[in-house]
Amino acid sequence: MKIMIIDDDIAIIKMLQKIIADRNLGEVEDFATNGIEGKIKIKKCNPDIVLVDLLMKKKDGITMVKEIKKENQYVQFIMISKILCKSIIGKAYKSGIEYYINKPINALEVENVIKKVSEKVVMSRKLRQIENTLLNCRIDPALESKNNNFKKYNEEVKDNINLDDIKKIMSKIGIMGKLGYEDILKMVEYLSNKKEELEILSIKDLCLKFTKSPKSMEQRMRRAAYSGLVNLANLGIEDYMNLVFEQYSNTLYDFQQVRIEMNHIRGKNKKRGKVDLKKFILGLLYYSENT
Repeated sequence: MKIMIIDDDIAIIKMLQKIIADRNLGEVEDFATNGIEGKIKIKKCNPDIVLVDLLMKKKDGITMVKEIKKENQYVQFIMISKILCKSIIGKAYKSGIEYYINKPINALEVENVIKKVSEKVVMSRKLRQIENTLLNCRIDPALESKNNNFKKYNEEVKDNINLDDIKKIMSKIGIMGKLGYEDILKMVEYLSNKKEELEILSIKDLCLKFTKSPKSMEQRMRRAAYSGLVNLANLGIEDYMNLVFEQYSNTLYDFQQVRIEMNHIRGKNKKRGKVDLKKFILGLLYYSENT
């Protein structure tokens, strides 16, 4: 991982550099002591992960994260601050951070959080590679050899798929045993060596491979996945630092949709969160292959 640190306290920067080096968490590409300098250096070195302080002179961490996220959605942010106010922490997550670490810094917590964010970076890279491969195969028939290699890769992946891990994840988000649970398992197992079909076909078309009533199967899966979104939203309301909430609200779902559901539960708006069923299934596929 390429890592960057932004904090107005040079002692904190040195401490984080030592933790990252001692625990082999990545390479610290650069550091900055304020938000304006940090934004410039992020554009220059394009890090995978940025550890950023909340309160800084010239430009605060939340504002800087918002601005960078508009330009580069792939940079992952970890915010570090001594502030414990839940409303401010909520604003930090809404701006686009992945995790919030409280000062004083705990080396073990920093290690665990960076490892989790690193997993997400790797997952995002793999999904982009898959999407690019599929796009190239559809656009250029001359890339048949690449397509064959991709199919070979998918066949190898099926041998590694672990449905028990998928069941554990669905249990964690509270949808194990729900109507649609078995349908999701079938779909994940089927797509484990046919990811190209998830890109090319609609969910309804994929359901046709299992049933003569594809609309019903799709609805069952969507309702089950939505139940998971609601459960995660409730976990987030109770505790933003909940490990299940942190891990799955931004990998199986669009975090902004989880936020919308949280605001609905709080009674702040009538709009409810939505489920991207393809993203949900892709996320489960990733976990089945990488756990």
